Amino acid sequence: MTTPYPPHPPHPLSPAPPSRTNGLAIATLVLGICGFAIVPIILGHIALAQIRARHEGGGGMAIAGLVLGYLTLAGYAVLVVVLVASVTGGIVWGAR
Repeated sequence: MTTPYPPHPPHPLSPAPPSRTNGLAIATLVLGICGFAIVPIILGHIALAQIRARHEGGGGMAIAGLVLGYLTLAGYAVLVVVLVASVTGGIVWGAR
């Protein structure tokens, strides 16, 4: 009669491969830092959708780029309002 083989020792779990960082998230952050407004907003939303769909990394970079893009857009809007108010105020009040 033959004896059964001894049980195999459990295999150690191999670590999961690191998740890739989404390229659009990196571009969003860089463009947000550089002071662009519209481009990082568009790329940031696309990057977040890709990150969710592909299970990639870089969500924090995409959100940071989005925040910077929205802050820059708000700053540009305030600048336009101030410039328009100063120009129209100067015309109405007869500034020389």
